[in-house]
Amino acid sequence: MRIYTFIVFLFFLDLLTAQNNEYQSILIDESLTKNVNAVVRSDEMVIHTTSKKEMKVTLRRVVTVLNKYGDSDIQTSVGYDNSRKINKLYAVAYDQFGNELDKFKEKDFTDVSAVDGGTLYSDYRVKYLNYTPVKYPYTMEFNYQYTTPNTGEIIPSWYFLDGYLVSTEKSKISFLFDEEDLKPEIKEKNLEGIQFVKTVNENSIVYEAKNIAAYRQESLSPSFGKIAPKLIIRPVNFTYEGYDASIHTWDDLGKWMYNNLIVGRDELTESTKGSIKSLTNGVTDNLEKAKIVYQYVQDNTRYISVQVGIGGMQPISAIDVDRVKYGDCKGLSNYTKALLETVGVTSYYTHVEAGNYKVDFEDDFASLADGNHVILAIPYQGNYYWIDCTSQIHPFGFIGDFTDGRKVLIIKPDGGEIATTTTYVGEDNHQSTTAEITLNKDGEIAAVVDIVTKGIQYDDRFYLENKAANDITKYYKSYWGYINNLNIDQFGFKNDKNKIVFTETVQVTAANYGSISGDRILFMPNVFNKNKNVPDRERNRKFPLEIQRGYFDEDEFVIFLPLGYEVEAMPKGTTIENEFGLYTTSLELSEDKNSIRYKRSLFIKNGQYAKEKYKDYRDFRKKVSLEDSAKVVLIKRD
Repeated sequence: MRIYTFIVFLFFLDLLTAQNNEYQSILIDESLTKNVNAVVRSDEMVIHTTSKKEMKVTLRRVVTVLNKYGDSDIQTSVGYDNSRKINKLYAVAYDQFGNELDKFKEKDFTDVSAVDGGTLYSDYRVKYLNYTPVKYPYTMEFNYQYTTPNTGEIIPSWYFLDGYLVSTEKSKISFLFDEEDLKPEIKEKNLEGIQFVKTVNENSIVYEAKNIAAYRQESLSPSFGKIAPKLIIRPVNFTYEGYDASIHTWDDLGKWMYNNLIVGRDELTESTKGSIKSLTNGVTDNLEKAKIVYQYVQDNTRYISVQVGIGGMQPISAIDVDRVKYGDCKGLSNYTKALLETVGVTSYYTHVEAGNYKVDFEDDFASLADGNHVILAIPYQGNYYWIDCTSQIHPFGFIGDFTDGRKVLIIKPDGGEIATTTTYVGEDNHQSTTAEITLNKDGEIAAVVDIVTKGIQYDDRFYLENKAANDITKYYKSYWGYINNLNIDQFGFKNDKNKIVFTETVQVTAANYGSISGDRILFMPNVFNKNKNVPDRERNRKFPLEIQRGYFDEDEFVIFLPLGYEVEAMPKGTTIENEFGLYTTSLELSEDKNSIRYKRSLFIKNGQYAKEKYKDYRDFRKKVSLEDSAKVVLIKRD
């Protein structure tokens, strides 16, 4: 029996040895497979700049997918357009033992427009492989090569890790340049603690990293882009769409972009000029003119999603956007800029890295790759007003959490300028909740609630006015999900776009809110803003704690008590103050003892804190949650 087992072992050992280890999932080191969805076995890119007018990009990527959550990590897609020509494209799927399952040629890839509708962008396309696995684990090898005359083409940052719960066995990027002045500049970020080798020769720079364990997402950690090991890449001397460039600073980049990609694209028909001038007749203040133009754009155009870098760097001309009434962020911003110029208002085309996580441009590293979105900066009385021309619902001058509080590139005729967009932090993000609540002897409550929000809290709620009634009811039942038997009887909204304040008035009832226990009724006086946000417990935390914006809640509820009952016990007022914020409560019984006035405030500061502070922050939020659940005890009068 032992001899038989040994022979079988030798057979499988020989089989495994004969196959390429790169495609066998069973041979991956356990440190790379524990609690992950996928393992990048090899991610190798070669960027070869043969001249100022030719660049060849080659990618070979091998990913072992361990479960269904890792399917998206194979990343089998490549974009192309009239300038970017695909020379090679194929993929091969393997089983866990490295046996080939299927091979996919270029014709097997789905070819679609990179834009949902819009003939203005018809030449921007994507080829992708829609692969459905039969069994896990499996391995996918993906290969492409393309050439382009745009040597200034955006090369995204090179990440040695793809994302959370994805590990890397090998990651390698090579920069080849046939001439010294074609050498790119590279900035290293977060490479401490990973195993990598950098090799620099006369005509090449190569980075190679191996065996990088996956990151696990932690509550309130910085965005993945801030903490991941990566390289930021930028060409210095290049050609883009026939325009030569030599870029060393943001000022250089702004000047080049303005002169070559933006200037001359602001023409409008005389009819449109006449229309926009008639709308602003008699208006002398530039800010008021800008508000009128912004409203005109919101009412007369629609947005088509084309990120910067997919639809090229150059905006569609204003006259074309005016004709078809749609555009991407570049086209709509350029169009709005042209309309503003028509009525004598200066504005600047601005690149920003948009998203709910704030991402800053690097002050000392001017790069075409920075920025996935375009907005406008309007100078007025020493400040900038920022507008997002893709939004049809945001008030003028309010950009919300998509582009707030981050460094951006303002593109001016005389050069580029790094500036910071409007920052909404702390008290800016204010919510006031007031209510009159009647509690009856059966424990039922009936209440009228007013919620007034500003800043990011406004951004989180003002969309309700455009929702269907059923969706609004579902929203409030979820928002106050801790209230059983809740009925939403009536609601109304007021959206003050000038002051950027949203007011909600909601009438509700809830049976059995108060618990009946013999002659007593127990209820929580914090009826309409109970804290539910206690961060997860984190053992062996790896990353800092980041509170991006913070907020300030103020609540005041008057609770009318049922006839025949009096207060037997009531929580004392509380104050908790620390480096993360301030929490206060107070309860006051009216002179006639028929009502309680409950006041509460919670201020959370924005900031980044050492990972060791996370437990302290969690303890703070737990105390807040405990106090928010405190109860009043009523007893029936004799």
